[in-house]
Amino acid sequence: MITIVVLVMTVLLAAGYLFYGRYLSRQLGLDNSRPTPACEINDGVDFVPARSSLLIGQHFSAIAAAGPIVGPILAGILFGWAPALLWILVGAIFIGGVHDMSSLLASVRHKGSSVGELARQYMSPTAHILFLSFIWLTLVYVIVAFTDITGQTFKYVTAETPFGPGVAVSSGLYLVLGVALGILLYKFKMNLTLATIIFLPLVLLAVYIGPHAPQSVMDFLAKISVKQWDILLLAYCFVASLIPMWLLLQPRGYLGGWFLYATIFAGLLGGVFGGYAIQYPAWNTEGLHSIKSGAPLIPILFITVACGACSGFHAIVSSGTTSKQLKKESDARVVGYGAMLLEALVAVLALATVMMLKPEDPMLKQAPNLIYAGGLAQYMGKIGIDYNTALAFALLAFSTFVYDTLDVSTRLGRYVLQELLGWKTTAGAVFATFLTLALPFIILMVTKEKGYLAAWPIFGTSNQLLASLTLMAVSVWLKRTGRNVLYTVIPMAFMMVMTLWSLSLQILTFLRTLPGWMQSGSIKPDILLSGIVGITLLVLSVWLIIEAVRMISKAKPVKAAQI
Repeated sequence: MITIVVLVMTVLLAAGYLFYGRYLSRQLGLDNSRPTPACEINDGVDFVPARSSLLIGQHFSAIAAAGPIVGPILAGILFGWAPALLWILVGAIFIGGVHDMSSLLASVRHKGSSVGELARQYMSPTAHILFLSFIWLTLVYVIVAFTDITGQTFKYVTAETPFGPGVAVSSGLYLVLGVALGILLYKFKMNLTLATIIFLPLVLLAVYIGPHAPQSVMDFLAKISVKQWDILLLAYCFVASLIPMWLLLQPRGYLGGWFLYATIFAGLLGGVFGGYAIQYPAWNTEGLHSIKSGAPLIPILFITVACGACSGFHAIVSSGTTSKQLKKESDARVVGYGAMLLEALVAVLALATVMMLKPEDPMLKQAPNLIYAGGLAQYMGKIGIDYNTALAFALLAFSTFVYDTLDVSTRLGRYVLQELLGWKTTAGAVFATFLTLALPFIILMVTKEKGYLAAWPIFGTSNQLLASLTLMAVSVWLKRTGRNVLYTVIPMAFMMVMTLWSLSLQILTFLRTLPGWMQSGSIKPDILLSGIVGITLLVLSVWLIIEAVRMISKAKPVKAAQI
């Protein structure tokens, strides 16, 4: 029964937060007497202290996005639900949570600097450049994958109702509500509790209005192609990543956090009380290869599940925006470690929407976001909510997660380029944002429909590889300041082996097929770009590892008193 699986996983994740989270707090030496960069600098634009109840919603919605939904569903379909479930549990508690919490504190201890700055300070200037380049390329693929997934959602139309245009209407209203909330909170100093009481019903109203918008509006939106939605979404990212965080990112992220909590509640409701039997195979493999695609379970499982167990993107968020908002160091456990385990729970509930389906169910041929939304809609039907209304809510919730990641990724890409090139002016910020979105625009325009499927393997690999490199940088920092590094080095080594193995397999496949494509003249631009990016990532990774080993062997320890 799915009920047992969901209950057991919830209890184990909660135990991980209570016991291993407490252990990490001691090891990292969380100290509320140290002022955080958000409180020290507090410039009202990027450095803005936020209470943990507000920040965890913004951080959670920024890191969660489509990753813990798409990844576990794809992995469950390919390999069966059992290996995906085990990796989510072990990965989140002992690797993903450690990665998120340690990278957040490392950034806080270094004035809100990026992980790349850690590489510069404790490794070398070369490592700094390599790290920032790797991060920027990873962010490009995050933007590519999630922009296309959102475009696909906005285009989703069935014979019964145009769900996609309705979701697009609700999404627009949701963004307007986010701006209004930001103005009321920061300019008119509205109480957060009162604002929550007012705005949450308004968000639900936006969900209702979307599918019931005037027919002329729905017809107009239904004519917009996926590629056109991609362009509009990138334009939104350009604007949203340049305006102050208090105006959209923080309040929108807070509302998005409530969406996440609502979907978790709906998933728990259906998973625990729905009475659904497990119908999909626990192992969908022949030997150690997927029956569906022939992909090897090891290492492909680890880069497919992605954010539900571990994600390098979380470190970019932690050291890019969250560290600039952390009010006190003890919040690092709540925001960093706690949000990762909540994301693992989202991954479990997403996987449950596969577990409830028979292997021959036609729903399994749909995109992962539709499988997830369909499962949540069934769950919500248990409490009398109409299926179409529930599906519209689930699709909007999914789009909300992705929105949060898209503009945060663009803002982070801007930060990285500005740090890498030394562009500190407003004009520099604008041009860095343009460059960050230019490559995703090119990739999205040359790829076929459902381009996210081509982008996902590189996204998953680069994402997990970034996690291992981040753990490497954190380990160097801990080692050079005389601290215990075992709890970061072991996860680093495991993730590095799995991701480099996976990346090598993808590059070998690309190189084997490239001569045939060139002779026939039928080479696909998206596959060519993925191959080039994959080789670039491999070179950057190996170079970074060499730099780390060289500097650790030569460098002298530094005092840990201030860091």
